[in-house]
Amino acid sequence: MNKRLLLAVVLSVLVLTIYGYMFPQKSNLNDKNNTTTQNITKNIDSKKAPSAPTTINKTSTIKAPASSSSKILVNVDTNKYKLTIDNLGRINSVVLKEKKYKTNDGKPLNLINPNTIKPLEIRYKDENLNNLAFSIDYKSNKSNIDANSAPKDVVLEQNLNGKIVKKIIKFYPDGHYDIKIEAPKGVEYLITPGFRPTVDKSMYLVVRGVIVREANGVIDTFESGDIKEIKTIDSANVVSATDRYYATLFYKKSGVFSTVVAPSGIKGYETEPIAFISANGNLDLEGYVGPKEWKLFSKLDPKLTDVIEFGWFTFLAKPFFKIMLKIYEFVGNWGWAIVLFTILVKIVLFPLSYKGLMSMQKLKDLAPKMKEIREKYGKDPAKMNQQMMALYQKHGANPMGGCLPMLLQIPIFFALYRVLLNADELQGAPWILWIQDLSRQDPYFVLPILMGLTMYIQQKITPNTMTDPMQQKIFQFLPVVMTIFFVTFPSGLVLYWLTNNILTIAQQIYINKAYEKYKEKVKNKKKNSSES
Repeated sequence: MNKRLLLAVVLSVLVLTIYGYMFPQKSNLNDKNNTTTQNITKNIDSKKAPSAPTTINKTSTIKAPASSSSKILVNVDTNKYKLTIDNLGRINSVVLKEKKYKTNDGKPLNLINPNTIKPLEIRYKDENLNNLAFSIDYKSNKSNIDANSAPKDVVLEQNLNGKIVKKIIKFYPDGHYDIKIEAPKGVEYLITPGFRPTVDKSMYLVVRGVIVREANGVIDTFESGDIKEIKTIDSANVVSATDRYYATLFYKKSGVFSTVVAPSGIKGYETEPIAFISANGNLDLEGYVGPKEWKLFSKLDPKLTDVIEFGWFTFLAKPFFKIMLKIYEFVGNWGWAIVLFTILVKIVLFPLSYKGLMSMQKLKDLAPKMKEIREKYGKDPAKMNQQMMALYQKHGANPMGGCLPMLLQIPIFFALYRVLLNADELQGAPWILWIQDLSRQDPYFVLPILMGLTMYIQQKITPNTMTDPMQQKIFQFLPVVMTIFFVTFPSGLVLYWLTNNILTIAQQIYINKAYEKYKEKVKNKKKNSSES
């Protein structure tokens, strides 16, 4: 049973990897002829969200060329990035300043794809007003802002035939910003945090799309390719266009807003989600664009950490990451933090593992007698089970004893899998020698090979109760198969698995010796009993 569970875990890992290769993320977002059309329907009862702005309540068609020509209006410099705002009052580029954020060819990383919907873009319910808004430039009171040491603001103003719309944006050194929109009362519009960053081209099974956090704590996730119709969330306090490591988002520390999530309409990406906040008149928001850093999000507003998506086992992944973060702050190296965390997990689970593995040793010794019972009572299942249970009870063996540690390992592995795949902190984080980036694969394949070798050693010293020849053959080839698949995994994840294998080998050696002492003790006890 224990072997079958381990086989299930391994096969689950393979499925995750194969899925990523069979359904890779699309990457043709550079089509300059892309045009975005949104049909956004809203019908909000204001009593449900009294603090939300009045929203658009009729179907409206809002068109905007996704690759419209842009001129740079404002340059912004913070500790985190160099940002530009274009003539339509949109964030046109965000180039990250930290050295670890580079493209594969070593160039500075720009989070904004120029051919997609840009952050801070406004669209109006009135189609005539909307068309006018995309033909008249904003004016700015500043052309350059240095917010490296203190917050600085800029005022953008657009005159739409006498209707004055202002965007007052205050940029902070840590990369977040406040935005206040001043618009005439009765002017209904939508503002977007923009299309998700399209930097990550990996084929890992991670969330890319839109994440909305409702005021009651419910998290709504709209993944790329999954949305085919308009969705409305009445009372939200966070809306994020998110990639694996990066996000562009709006949030409110207090209060709520109304969010519309719709298919983007971008050619070839019609079912990619795009989010809008709907408003009437003035609107105040907090915003952010950049890496999804846990400590920064916790400082800005703890609910922003929900944008860091850890999957089904978030309830485990979040505390795991917090513990790992504390270890990192103590040792100063993410690789050693992973190693020490794995050791900690092994220590916590050891009492259960000890009982389970001792039971497996007993079952191994009982295998011949179990075979005899099957052969003798095979035609009478009830009698066979009765004899088996009597055998287990006599020798103190528990056939399910080895399962519990393995069952506990399944959620732990998948939680850590998501943590080590999604944690921005691992980007550019070195371990030792040749491992200079734990978010990327081992360039020399040393860790995957060691992982496969330790998995083989672990198999050899672990009691094997399998009787099916086919299962035995499949199990023998697992180290080779796992090594091949782990070659492309982030080295941080492979390091966890390798460390776990080494600790399991040490644990098994200890159990084997403890069991030999146990057998010797039982043997001596029987001998003394017979002599007396």
